[in-house]
Amino acid sequence: MLKKWILLNFRKKRQLLSPFSSSIFSKPSVSAAKLSSDEPTISFDSVDQTPADPVPEIIANLRNLGFKKFIDGDDSKNLILRLSEFQVDRIIDCLRVESLDLAVTFFDWLKIHCGFKHSLFASFVIAHVLAAKRSFKELRLVLEQILQEQGSGSAPSLCELLLHSFRGFESNREVWDMLAFVYSRTGMVHDAVFVIAKMKELDLKVSIQTYNSLLYNLRHTDIMWDLYDDIKVSETPRNVYTNSIVIDGLCQQSRLQDAILFLQETAGKEFGPSVVSLNAIMSRYCKLGFAEVAKGLFCLMLKYGLHPDAFSYNILIHGLCIAGSMEEALEFTNDMGRHGVEPDAITYSILAKGFHLLSQISGAWKVIQKLLIKGSDPDIVTYTVLICGYCQIGNVEEGLKLREVMLSQGFKLNVIAYSVLLSSMCKSGRIDEALGLLYEMEAVGLKPDLVTYSILIRGLCKQDKVHKAIQLYNEMCSKRISPNSFAHGAILLGLCEKEMITEARMYFYSLIMSNCIQDVVLYNIMIDGYVKLGNIGEAVQLYRQLIEKRISPSIVTFNSLIYGFCKNGKVADARRLLDTIKLHGLEPSAVTYTTFMNAYCEEGNIQRLLALLQEMETKAIGPTHVTYTVVIKGLCKQWKLQEAVQLLEDMYVIGVTPDQITYNTIIRSFCKCKDLRKAFHLLNQMWLHNLEPTSATYNILIDGLCVNGDLKNADCLLVSLQEHNISLTKVAYTTIIKAHCAKGDVHKAMTFFCQMVEKGFEISIRDYSSVINRLCKRCLITEAKSFFCMMLSNGFPPDQEICEVMLIAFHQGGDLGSVFELAAVMIKSGLLPDKFLIN
Repeated sequence: MLKKWILLNFRKKRQLLSPFSSSIFSKPSVSAAKLSSDEPTISFDSVDQTPADPVPEIIANLRNLGFKKFIDGDDSKNLILRLSEFQVDRIIDCLRVESLDLAVTFFDWLKIHCGFKHSLFASFVIAHVLAAKRSFKELRLVLEQILQEQGSGSAPSLCELLLHSFRGFESNREVWDMLAFVYSRTGMVHDAVFVIAKMKELDLKVSIQTYNSLLYNLRHTDIMWDLYDDIKVSETPRNVYTNSIVIDGLCQQSRLQDAILFLQETAGKEFGPSVVSLNAIMSRYCKLGFAEVAKGLFCLMLKYGLHPDAFSYNILIHGLCIAGSMEEALEFTNDMGRHGVEPDAITYSILAKGFHLLSQISGAWKVIQKLLIKGSDPDIVTYTVLICGYCQIGNVEEGLKLREVMLSQGFKLNVIAYSVLLSSMCKSGRIDEALGLLYEMEAVGLKPDLVTYSILIRGLCKQDKVHKAIQLYNEMCSKRISPNSFAHGAILLGLCEKEMITEARMYFYSLIMSNCIQDVVLYNIMIDGYVKLGNIGEAVQLYRQLIEKRISPSIVTFNSLIYGFCKNGKVADARRLLDTIKLHGLEPSAVTYTTFMNAYCEEGNIQRLLALLQEMETKAIGPTHVTYTVVIKGLCKQWKLQEAVQLLEDMYVIGVTPDQITYNTIIRSFCKCKDLRKAFHLLNQMWLHNLEPTSATYNILIDGLCVNGDLKNADCLLVSLQEHNISLTKVAYTTIIKAHCAKGDVHKAMTFFCQMVEKGFEISIRDYSSVINRLCKRCLITEAKSFFCMMLSNGFPPDQEICEVMLIAFHQGGDLGSVFELAAVMIKSGLLPDKFLIN
């Protein structure tokens, strides 16, 4: 079956690839300094001894001096840079015989420091060297680079190269095996199957790791069984992951009965049922709403002598929460401790969300009451769940009250409860109180962990208290708590969010110098920081550095870069990254698609936007509420408002909840087309769906009323919002003040201006200038003078612009007395009146 599948997928591809594969063996294509297509083909077994040939000299110097001394020589670099690709191949081939380390060092130095693009031959030589050194991580990275350049469908040509030029090499089997593995990991399944088929023809053993990787990629299809049969026939020793992948595949295909049968068949064998396998089946049943079946599988796990882990409990607790069985969920949580498994932050989060789904967190009190009736006192688990629940819905005050209750009843908060409270307090800007809780933890004998410190460090950075954050970081290190990328990321993220990119870069490089950067997370933060500042060039440089260091990028890396290119109007460059994503074995996410859709929305290309939405649905990538908001924005830009409203209603049907931005987008469009009735209808819909309108919502509506000349209803709306203590921004007041000035109702404008001042908004001279300018344009000189006097009495000195506007208005009104009075005020304030205006 697999052979037929290979032939079907490669019959056409091979015809296209055969001319390319034959050209690999004819002549080189690139030199270290320039293109060189006339280089003759030379056997690597005999080194050319012509005087002009630099290869023997370089090999001898590398052998005698070592790499560092040779490369530091005056003429060495220039000599190497003049080498052709073919000469480099010869050097690497000779070095791999004499010194494996020297061959790798020379290969890497040319690539990283000279930007040299190695031939396929040189890359495969180094692949065999790394395999011989058992440096499998580095081997994988070299092969990933090859596949990134060669792309999908390249397996026939690469296999031909390995077959003809490397068959006698040591560790040839490991290279073939890793090639199949990397093809599989990068999602090029057809190529992986082709390589495995070739290995079987050459009697090369395929490792179970490679089989497992391919099995995982094919787990959604029936071909999974053909591959599984191949594994059994080849007598390749299976491991626990093999059976787990098969069971996961059956679960993914919704063949749950087959999954259980397979589990029973493997029971009692060397690699029988595992916790991972049972977790997969339990998870699927819970997602389908069959929590009782999941409970039965949990018992089966114990029957097999397996020990449930935190994942097992969390899966079952989540299923019970979804089913509304909160009491049972709490009982299983208490059962965790009796089996030596401590509830973690995920456990508490699941329980808190479960209570939140059942008519808010107050539902938890009902469970507590039932516990009291049964004679059971609420324990640390119950209280911790409540604290997590209140903090999740943003009610940190109730969380703090519960803390007081716990302490008064002799309970001792655990690290998770403290961390959740700390996190909520940091989010609400109460960083000093959060630090107080940290010291309380230490006072009661609890040791803050890495997560606790990281939360506080990020909170401090968000409030521009970077020096205090670094001080806390040093305190953490002094207590021998080793920081990881999360702790480093907290500082980096804080610096980037406050646009302190220079400081962030310095800190980032200090981490590089001290070898603290081992993964992609910190690179992602820096790349995103540069992108948000509009510096896509620096972001791309960091991406290249990441690749050079052989750190695998994540989908977050590409999403940031795509956003950066789209933000700069380079959508075509962003599109090219999609191919790179697939070469790294990644798949575009909902964020990836949404970013592209927003770019097309800005361009007004609604057809391309909707095509991407269709593509997401075809690939089973679930659109988020942000995705639909972008589509709605696109429809509104095309004035297809009824379609936008229909999509809004459809979101509720498919279970995607719109947010305030979604509604604001449509409300703004209805206001622009003067359909205020529909705009206010949408406001009512927000309340019906328990979605609290934001200050931006009210700003849009007030502006809509003002633009349409309905100041009476605009005033009523603003007053009504004030009476209901709904928080408004300064924009609401400035909008209505300008509208009243434009209409000439200075009394109303002054009333709202005074209210704005009383509300404590920061008032600037621009606010006064805006009002005075409008009054002067309407020749309301007396009213303008009143505002000017109010400005002076509130301690705002005039500027040149506002004075000149008033002087012009006084001149036009023939009020020369006011001209000279204002000129005197200007001179007193250090301003220079225009001679023309006062003459």
